[in-house]
Amino acid sequence: MHHTVVERELELRLILSPERGIPVPARLGYRSDDPYAVHIAFHINSEHPVNWTFARDLLVEGVFRPCGHGDVRVWPTKVDGRSVVLMALSSPDGDALLEAPVPQVSAWLERTLRVVPAGSEGGQLGIDDALDQLLAR
Repeated sequence: MHHTVVERELELRLILSPERGIPVPARLGYRSDDPYAVHIAFHINSEHPVNWTFARDLLVEGVFRPCGHGDVRVWPTKVDGRSVVLMALSSPDGDALLEAPVPQVSAWLERTLRVVPAGSEGGQLGIDDALDQLLAR
């Protein structure tokens, strides 16, 4: 089966304080064989990138309104007149608040939604076919 990958390199800002942030190169990734998830690789000054995976629906909704709870929260806001989406990430290793430009994130999300439209994710996994085969026995 053919799978599609949609990636985008962009620069995020790691918010250190209300007055200070540092640029963080990142790669947004989406794979049609993992249709519910988005993957973000943060390229920090380490040997390996820091990887996060969370629901695509969370990022789609977070571009428009606050959503999420627990380890990942996403919400839109304006910074210096620019539309941005903030992502608050929490793990046992620490917390991070990242700012991403809405136009680039939205354009990338639209590309993922053309590959696998919202609501059709389950069909990508072949679960229905597997169930049909299992129940046919």
